[in-house]
Amino acid sequence: MVAPLYTTASGLLFHAGKILIVTVGLPARGKTHISRALERYLRWTGVKTQVVSLGDYRRKTLGGAQKLPPDYFTLGEKSPETIALRQKVMDGCEQIIWDFFNSGGQVVIYDANNGTRERRQTLAEKFDKAGIHIVMLESSCDNNDIIMGNIRSVKISSPDYRGWDQEKAVTDYYNRIRDHEIHYQAVEETTWPFVRVINVGEKIMVNNIQGYLQSRIVFFLMNIHNQYRTIYFARSGHSLIEHSYKADSDLDPAGWEYADRLKEFVLDRRAKSLKARGMENEDRRLVIWTSARRRSHHTAWPFLQQKDGPRVKVVEKPQMGEINPGVWDGMTPDQVRKFYPDEWERFVKDPYAYRAPRAESYHDLCVRLEPTLIELEREKEDLLIIGHASVIRCILAYLIGLPASEIPAIEVARGDLIEVVPTSYGVHSQAYHFWDGPGRSNGGSGKDEHNFYENYAEDTQGKRRPEVAEVVQAAET
Repeated sequence: MVAPLYTTASGLLFHAGKILIVTVGLPARGKTHISRALERYLRWTGVKTQVVSLGDYRRKTLGGAQKLPPDYFTLGEKSPETIALRQKVMDGCEQIIWDFFNSGGQVVIYDANNGTRERRQTLAEKFDKAGIHIVMLESSCDNNDIIMGNIRSVKISSPDYRGWDQEKAVTDYYNRIRDHEIHYQAVEETTWPFVRVINVGEKIMVNNIQGYLQSRIVFFLMNIHNQYRTIYFARSGHSLIEHSYKADSDLDPAGWEYADRLKEFVLDRRAKSLKARGMENEDRRLVIWTSARRRSHHTAWPFLQQKDGPRVKVVEKPQMGEINPGVWDGMTPDQVRKFYPDEWERFVKDPYAYRAPRAESYHDLCVRLEPTLIELEREKEDLLIIGHASVIRCILAYLIGLPASEIPAIEVARGDLIEVVPTSYGVHSQAYHFWDGPGRSNGGSGKDEHNFYENYAEDTQGKRRPEVAEVVQAAET
């Protein structure tokens, strides 16, 4: 198992050295999606990782596609102006890579086409001479549905096509692909270790991968896909005994009312979202994950009792149980300060890594949740996670890419539905408020200060964060 903080004193994970992952592939083959997903996972494991996107750097320094010479995206003969501009972009990206490695970074994912052997060899030799391990990551695709889906996704989320007519954007991107196909050379050289991902995870070929970290990279790539799906998060309903970890009590009347309202709101919101994308609600199943705790699993019961509507599958996941508060179970912050003053001081200084007596730390919880995150990457259906605040914080931090130190301070209010849509260029997220009954965290009735270890962000005056939707928006920019 891996999770944040598994680093050595040198800052390198398991002495794996520095690694440059060079992406290779034609446009619309999922390179950006794979790069961002891999970056998110490696950062989660504690590895200092950065994606260097040639496209993003080009847009930042030269502007959008409409501001470039007509021959910029072709691979044949070019004008001197275009040659100079392309060289400027490549030199700038390489400098960013050098700067990241020199500042203590361990893994760089260079997100670019790199479609010719000459270009790949030149780039690899530069960094290999500095002792940096090279791994070629080729994404190939012969599935037209996947290619078209990628093109449509790029049209929606790429800054190059912001404000474009949909069909014009698709036509322009197809023209880029056709020109690249003429000059593209697949990775056949065995000089460097390589991973070939076919149809975004349908099949994987591996050559000369060595060491723990490179093996973890291959393991992760075996579990990803790029199919469109929405991930929803909601806390479980209010229970009869809110403050006791040991009690595992059932929902109280307000909790059952909350569960009914959650079902109505989720199904309504999901139907509107699918309709906006031209999808039929009945064609897609909704998968619901809960913990094995009664208040979590029973909050999902109304979804199983509906007669009409989408197909629903509910799965209990014991590893999604809330964080164990140990001897602090049922205590208020004032009580902990009084009876455990030294532990309280250490907890406030580092609420992520500190473990209360006979309790779990947030780091322990992250380790426990890692198999769940891999299943999350594999899941292709729309997913609703009904869970506990501590668990939702960890999973949200993984999806958004927040540092481990901020996990305990993410506010997750009961009565909000958080909607997350992973895309190639980031994560789109929004919080929808639907409940003001007992158990509402932000000042509503039913707040339980005896469960502060689970609800650290809401129940203490420690470091705080903005609402989740604002955090996501900041992360995207």
